[in-house]
Amino acid sequence: MAPKYKLAYFAIRGLAEPIRLLLHDQKVNFEDERFDKKDWPEIKPKMLFGQVPCLYEDDKPIVQSGAIMRHLGRRFGLYGNADEMTYVDVVYEGIVDLRLKYARLIYGDFSDEAKCKFVNEVLPVELARFEKLLTGKQYILNDEITFADYALVELLDVLLVLSSTCLEKFPALKTFHAQFMDRPNLKKYLSSDFRKNAKINGNDKQ
Repeated sequence: MAPKYKLAYFAIRGLAEPIRLLLHDQKVNFEDERFDKKDWPEIKPKMLFGQVPCLYEDDKPIVQSGAIMRHLGRRFGLYGNADEMTYVDVVYEGIVDLRLKYARLIYGDFSDEAKCKFVNEVLPVELARFEKLLTGKQYILNDEITFADYALVELLDVLLVLSSTCLEKFPALKTFHAQFMDRPNLKKYLSSDFRKNAKINGNDKQ
């Protein structure tokens, strides 16, 4: 019998969104529990390390977004073979690093000057690295989708909100994002009211 899943997180996209994309795309039935900030003080003590997202698999809690993504990668064959797993991990950690740089902007100095510096100086360098590894490929592992692809496409989507032209000089990334957003199993979720209206971050900056 297939496990039952529940994903618990704030009612924003945030760190849970790549997990949601993966589950929807893989046709995994799950309860998407979204709670309000005011409920967090009651929920936080129940979480290992006091953090979310938390994925429940048959009531067994799994926390830390990277651990959840890797677990689902193993569970649903989205990790490549034994020789490819390290490469997938390397790329995933690179995605996490860029996400952290974005988060420091959003949760730190979000002035026009800081935003312009990030868009014009940081992003071109960072995106060029991902452009290189995706050139000539459909996904990170050529034609085989992995959990890291879901993290990358969500990050690109977030960056496009920050700067709608940030992918113009990166055709491989632009194609990757466009084709991913058109995946049949994702269309219903991507057109849902939650996805269209949800904030990306917890501080109302985007």
